[in-house]
Amino acid sequence: MDTDEETVTFEDLGLDEYTLKAVEKKGFITPSPIQVLAIPRLLNGESNLIARARTGTGKTAAFGLPIIQSIKEKTNNVQALILEPTRELAMQTCEEMKSFASGDFPRTTVLYGGASYATQIRDLKRGCEIVVGSPGRIKDHIEKKTLDLSKIKYFILDEGDEMLDMGFIDDIREIFEHSNIDARILLFSATMPAPILKIAGDFMGEYDIIEEEKVVDEALLIDQKYWMIKESDKIEGLVRIIDMAPDFYGLVFTMTKMDADRVCKELDLRGYESDALHGDIMQNQREKVLERFRSKKTRILVATDVAARGIDISGLSHVINYSLPYDTATYVHRIGRTGRAGTTGTAITFVCPNERKKLGYFVKNVQRATKNDFTEEKIPTVKEVLSIKEARLIDELKNKLFKELPAVTEEELPAENTVTKELLPVDDKYVDLAQELCKEQDAEQVLAGVLSIMYGQKLSPKHYGRISVSELGPKGDQMRLYISLGKKDGYRAREIAQYFSELLHIPGRMVDDIDVAQQFSLVSLPIASAKKALEMSKNNKKIPHMHVDSKEEGRGSRKSKSRDFEKDIRGEKTEKKERSRSAEKKGREKGSRPNVHNQTERKAPRKPTAKNVGAAGFVKGKAERF
Repeated sequence: MDTDEETVTFEDLGLDEYTLKAVEKKGFITPSPIQVLAIPRLLNGESNLIARARTGTGKTAAFGLPIIQSIKEKTNNVQALILEPTRELAMQTCEEMKSFASGDFPRTTVLYGGASYATQIRDLKRGCEIVVGSPGRIKDHIEKKTLDLSKIKYFILDEGDEMLDMGFIDDIREIFEHSNIDARILLFSATMPAPILKIAGDFMGEYDIIEEEKVVDEALLIDQKYWMIKESDKIEGLVRIIDMAPDFYGLVFTMTKMDADRVCKELDLRGYESDALHGDIMQNQREKVLERFRSKKTRILVATDVAARGIDISGLSHVINYSLPYDTATYVHRIGRTGRAGTTGTAITFVCPNERKKLGYFVKNVQRATKNDFTEEKIPTVKEVLSIKEARLIDELKNKLFKELPAVTEEELPAENTVTKELLPVDDKYVDLAQELCKEQDAEQVLAGVLSIMYGQKLSPKHYGRISVSELGPKGDQMRLYISLGKKDGYRAREIAQYFSELLHIPGRMVDDIDVAQQFSLVSLPIASAKKALEMSKNNKKIPHMHVDSKEEGRGSRKSKSRDFEKDIRGEKTEKKERSRSAEKKGREKGSRPNVHNQTERKAPRKPTAKNVGAAGFVKGKAERF
């Protein structure tokens, strides 16, 4: 059989007329590569299979259609078990399997944690041929003797690598032990780590491995960008992304559940409907949130990584990393929810100025893992956002108001970049209203007024806030400062950030790249703030000495900087001692007596200032407020 992806059909794969009707009902046109490889083997062969396939490539149909076709009538026994790593995937797979059935059978039941045992037991007693579930709940039903797997014909382990990552290996082993030893085992996994092959060796006996071509080397079809943006501007940045997208439908990832709730609330205040998903959301509410998102009633879902695990929703246009992920694996897992099955997607990551050190390493790893570019993008201005919104609004109105007229002859063909259009019929009552509005008025001005009333708020620059792009630039446009506060004064990085925050009235996060040595510290500040700090230090003796770090270009290690500074200090002290000795020697040569007053002054404690003891007077907790 010719398995050319361009010519093969579902009929060629051996599906019967009833299953083909289900395929047609689903709207499937041509089989995906994994379906071409898996379906004929499952229909005609007897061997166990390990299939390497990513989420979103049609693998549910790859094992689901053959199973549906093999079950011809209702039975008193479970015929197939499908294990999924999460309740969300279990529910989704169950619905997909039901959609493949052309009649009242095979019957499919889903079992997962957090749902009523009584309902699930009632469904099992009523009878079902296919059971889909999460390992924990399947094991519970086996222990309660409410689920019998002794006569199953198919044992499907979906998302095998996810199962291992989530620690289900022992549950899976126990379920295997209670299953029919002659059942055909199918294992689907995006990757093939050693533990996956160990499971195969322990339970599958002989097996075939099938995988899509170029799974390893294929670059993700995702436009990956990052924005350098301050923490306080992230909501504004997110709003601009949403408004620039023609039909935004995406996931926004945050690090914590508090951030998820806060972002959701901020979006709501700005007029954007969204939902939050995190560990504190109750199971019944979680399912409602996901159902609204799947049906696109809500098009923005703000989620944490833990809560989003197992969410498999197709058609997402965007994945927004509101916070920079901890590692590359998390990043790839997040953005992999868009750009699936041959479609393109957009992933935008927000990066704070103080994360630049991490960014360089992160970019290299991401580009290696995704085999695609991950580059900085300029944050669009309010003018650019409004321009895109206005153009989209005009297009939408034109599509609703006009219809294209077909060309009858060659002479009637429209000129280049023009299309002949005709106004669609309008109800007479609206014509009367328009005439009343335009009576003794300019019609164009009246229409402009109507547009202003309808869309003025959406197209107003006041809808957007200011993003301080000028303070960021490609490297943040920051200035590196030396300040004579160090560890000997009781200061660490946090105290240095707090000191400048209170001194300059700026957020502590804007005090970046802090290096603290014994005698001094080095910090990076936005240029405007740095200049203000230098001016304050120059004019106020109570503020520690500061100057621009002359070693900024070299940017050596903290230790080398410390050694250089300590060396300078020792040289300065030596020079002072030599000057003092020279003065005393001259005094003795002149026969003058020591100045008793000066001796008394030297014995008395000196008032700490920036000039006499550097930063000694600015010990943690005792700094004056300015």
